[in-house]
Amino acid sequence: MARDRRSGILLHPTSLPGPHGVGDLGAPAHRFASWLAAARQRLWQVLPLGPTGYADSPYQALSSRAGNPLLVSLEVLRNEGWLDAADLSGAPGGGGSADLGRAAAWKRDRLARAAAAFRRTAGADASADLEAFRAREAGWVEDWALFAVLKEAHGGGPWNRWPAPLARRDLAALDAARARHAAEIFAEVFTQWCFRRQWDALRAHCRALGVALLGDLPIYVAHDSVEVWTRPDLFQLDGAGEPLRVAGVPPDYFSATGQLWGNPLYDWEAIASEGWRFWIERVRGTLAQVDRIRLDHFRGFEAYWEIDARAGTAESGRWVPGPGAELFQALERALGPLPFVAENLGVITPEVEALRRRFGFPGMAVLQFAFGNDPQAPSFLPHNYEHDLVAYTGTHDNDTIAGWWGGGVGASVRTEEDVRSEKAFAREYLGTDGRDMSWVMIRTVLASIADTAIVPLQDVLGLGSEARMNQPGTVSGNWRWRLGEDELRPEHGERLGRMAEMYGRA
Repeated sequence: MARDRRSGILLHPTSLPGPHGVGDLGAPAHRFASWLAAARQRLWQVLPLGPTGYADSPYQALSSRAGNPLLVSLEVLRNEGWLDAADLSGAPGGGGSADLGRAAAWKRDRLARAAAAFRRTAGADASADLEAFRAREAGWVEDWALFAVLKEAHGGGPWNRWPAPLARRDLAALDAARARHAAEIFAEVFTQWCFRRQWDALRAHCRALGVALLGDLPIYVAHDSVEVWTRPDLFQLDGAGEPLRVAGVPPDYFSATGQLWGNPLYDWEAIASEGWRFWIERVRGTLAQVDRIRLDHFRGFEAYWEIDARAGTAESGRWVPGPGAELFQALERALGPLPFVAENLGVITPEVEALRRRFGFPGMAVLQFAFGNDPQAPSFLPHNYEHDLVAYTGTHDNDTIAGWWGGGVGASVRTEEDVRSEKAFAREYLGTDGRDMSWVMIRTVLASIADTAIVPLQDVLGLGSEARMNQPGTVSGNWRWRLGEDELRPEHGERLGRMAEMYGRA
């Protein structure tokens, strides 16, 4: 039987070039999709698309259904007639790294201006389309808009620090807030409508080019999120709305003290008692945006690392059984076949793999992890790959290949001797003297039997640690790398395209 072999690129839209301090869904995104097609790539992987909160992390989104306002292209809104050239003056820097904080404040003001102009000047068709969107997405967009406005009105503070009537969602207090902030709420709904229109246009462009979108669904939501504000009963919280126990992972390759994520843990019994509706709607919403979903931290569905919320590190947690097969059975009944990729990295047990195989979810293999002494490392060596697998040179959490190859221990549990041994084995296994290591490893994953191979764009460009997207266990300096305006050249695509053709992935 012929297999569907494909390859693709990992690049979050915030990393695209553009004039307003952060990448967006405008012309550079469409040009990148065209570059992918010209490079014979059939997948574009992105990170979670929600509005970011704490430390700008896409995995700490303020909503799992809303789109990130930072991604709305103001150039598109200018072309629609809802902004003018003067509105776009004074933008944060257009190059270097993404200036997420300044860009967020600057864009918020421009989106409010565009919403006001829309109310004054929009034609009947545009107004009807927005109202149809508002009615169709009422199950989440109204709560999100009110949450976003109230958060801004209270200085960005978390929902459980707002005045008690708002924090506990007293109906009279909410009605009064809606009346008081009607214009701001409309602006938030307008922003979500713009995001959806622009994302749908980009997705249609990708589909016409034969490029599928691989999205990312975090297992957890942020404590300071609309989901926890509206449904605190589905999470392990105390009477003041603070988490009792939080998520993370034990000491690992990235951090000798583990990773303390801080997300509140679910009350899985409460979610199950409602027929798993919370999770069904999360997945349904993500499938409205992308073709396939990378299911983040898959092992947490079999058992999750529970940490006391008062702990300073993740070292003192314990494994607690997760929802397991019951959740995925419910998702299948509601949504049909699940196009999931299971992120099965970390402390993986036979029970985790049995759950993944039961539902036929492809797992992941990260070549950068293949040469060390971690118990999972041998499964990442290409001679041990299976067909039904997504092979990566690295992920958004890894250093770039060039950075890893030239770097040392860092914050991980490895010793200097571990690093020397790791690199010696990599040289021998890959048959290389270490020159052009990024492309040596790209060739290796593309040549493997894994049906899918994905490469972070930084590795195609051969960039070093300065281009790393995220350092797990840290809370500053992440998610900021941006592609330079002329950095991605046709020859990069030609080289990648030749390999895709050679290894049957075009």
